[in-house]
Amino acid sequence: MNILVCISNVPDTTSKITFSDGNTSLNTSGIQYIINPYDEIALSKAIGLAEGGKSTVTVLNVGEAGTEATIRKALATGADEAVRIDAAPRDGWFVAHQIASYAKSRSFDLILTGSESIDYNGAQVTAFVGELLGIPSVSIAKKIEINGGMATVEQEIEGGKEVLSIPLPLIAGTAEGVAEPRIPNMRGIMGARTKPLAIAEPVDVPVLSSIVRYETPEPRGTVTWVDAGDIDKLVDLLRHKARVI
Repeated sequence: MNILVCISNVPDTTSKITFSDGNTSLNTSGIQYIINPYDEIALSKAIGLAEGGKSTVTVLNVGEAGTEATIRKALATGADEAVRIDAAPRDGWFVAHQIASYAKSRSFDLILTGSESIDYNGAQVTAFVGELLGIPSVSIAKKIEINGGMATVEQEIEGGKEVLSIPLPLIAGTAEGVAEPRIPNMRGIMGARTKPLAIAEPVDVPVLSSIVRYETPEPRGTVTWVDAGDIDKLVDLLRHKARVI
């Protein structure tokens, strides 16, 4: 079975985020980048499925040269080979086209992505790729099992869970529960240096949206203390200051 895992290069959650160029682009100065945590889950699941030599795992990243360290970490974790689409990932639609274009050139039985990236939280790419390839897609999978040419996928729904039986090929977005992220060992880190990392040119995709500006959340205000017996003041603050009633 050939498995493709799509990984994003995202800012570490401890990074302080600021914007430049009139709040239209991310200020990357001083930011540490990591593999998107949901993509790490996808990668760990793929490696688990491939154990015993039953499958081949390819990681794909849409990004510029600065993402190589992130890709090498995925190789160190256990992926067999990697490809970088040499382009800035301007939005989910653009990224999905790059993934679909590459996937069409190879015969993948299973494509795994994270359910979303922690920088944009769009949760769009999985469904986009499924539509572009004409294959089934599950955007938020909590459990994935493969048996022959069929996948059993579990996802949460309101008030319960839904279990789906889906023929391969399939694309699924992974969430917590699918697998535990793996930590590269020394052997994997050393081996990652010699594993193949191909560079591919992007395909043209029409620009359908553009970023007008970014805005950071308003800073939290100071806490207002209200005496436990002063119900009238509490109601007044909730109505006129917080405006929640």
